[in-house]
Amino acid sequence: MGEQRHLDCIICGKTKEADQGIVIVSEFICGDCEAEMVETDVRDAKYSYFIHQMKQIFIEKNA
Repeated sequence: MGEQRHLDCIICGKTKEADQGIVIVSEFICGDCEAEMVETDVRDAKYSYFIHQMKQIFIEKNA
C-alpha cells in the first residue's frame, strides 16, 4: 500500500487525506465542508463565506 497524500482544505484549512474530499482545478475541499456546503441555504450567512472561499480556486496564485 502507498502512502496517503494529505491536502489542506480551501474552506476550513484543515489537513485531510486526499481521498476524504474532492479536488477542483488544483484546490482541495474536504468531505465535511463539501457536505456542509450542499446543505447550506443561500440565505445563510455562511453561504457567502463558502462563495468567497470557492473564488480562491480561480484566482491565480502568482498574480
